[in-house]
Amino acid sequence: MVEKKVVIVGGGVAGAVLAKTIQHHAHVTLIDPKEYFEIPWAALRGLVEPSFAERILINHREYFTKGDLVISTAINITETEVFTQDGQQIAYDYLVIATGHTDPIPKTRTERLDQYKGENSKIKSASSILIVGGGPTGVELAAEIAVDFPDKKVTIVHKGSRLLEYIGTKASRKTLKWLKSKKVEVKLEQSVDLDSFTDENKTYQTSLGETVEADAHFLCIGKPLGSAWLRETLLKDDIDGNGRIQVDEHLRVKGRSNIFAIGDITDIQEIKQGMHAQSHAQVVAKNLRLLIEGGGKERKLGTYKAQPPISIVSLGRKHGVAQFPFMTVIGRFPGMIKSGDLFVGKTRKELGLEPNVKKS
Repeated sequence: MVEKKVVIVGGGVAGAVLAKTIQHHAHVTLIDPKEYFEIPWAALRGLVEPSFAERILINHREYFTKGDLVISTAINITETEVFTQDGQQIAYDYLVIATGHTDPIPKTRTERLDQYKGENSKIKSASSILIVGGGPTGVELAAEIAVDFPDKKVTIVHKGSRLLEYIGTKASRKTLKWLKSKKVEVKLEQSVDLDSFTDENKTYQTSLGETVEADAHFLCIGKPLGSAWLRETLLKDDIDGNGRIQVDEHLRVKGRSNIFAIGDITDIQEIKQGMHAQSHAQVVAKNLRLLIEGGGKERKLGTYKAQPPISIVSLGRKHGVAQFPFMTVIGRFPGMIKSGDLFVGKTRKELGLEPNVKKS
């Protein structure tokens, strides 16, 4: 029997977990512009502790050992093939779009590790740091720096009326109080003109005319969705006004029987985070196995329901703020859940790897 061809576009959380799970059930091709998977929610710890980055950067070939790996970018799809930037045409029976967000990071793991070391040097050599953006990335980076380098002056400038706007106001208030206790200055309802930086005075201007002194800055605003390339393809009408792919309860692109979408790129109404992307991958892995086996098993396809707004934002190494459906908690309890190891050991084990890694 000829093996069915499954093509996965995107090697982020959802794509990596699916490739690992389905590789022995079909002829799988993983297409990704970089040679490695990066555990995204742990990246900020890598900035303050570069050796931590060794564990969160995993070459695709460490967990995806059986199928074909194509290091390139998908640029078009037809009913039967995926076209890549390097000129390949890859046939599929089943296609899974998992392109998440676009992030211009290096192709090789070594280059990415060097990038982490460079950013760490930037933090270490600065006595004052500006963080632009008060979402989860900006808040977690500010907390990491405040805890590991308490002598550094950290300022967050955020255009919103509160931090962490994607979760409840109680979590925002508690987080603001915690950051202030660590001497982090927070300026809300302002933006920063990064072109206003003067090397002479090391200052930036905000939209309200305030001056922020900083030796270095980090831009922590949302990354664009990785769906722009689909706008000229056969899926162009399946993308909503926010750039997300519309999917049904089986995570198939609406109206398609053999094309799925998983991860942040879907239009599922839930907080976009890694644990949900992993769940999407498991549902689609089950559904692909059923479809490949055939024999009328389509009525048994697994379904996915949007998850309630649960979120944990780490605040340094020991604390965190957690929003659960009926309560918000800050302190060591949410810190115990996430902040110590940031689920890195758990994620590595789920990919079939040792929780720790020997330093390269």
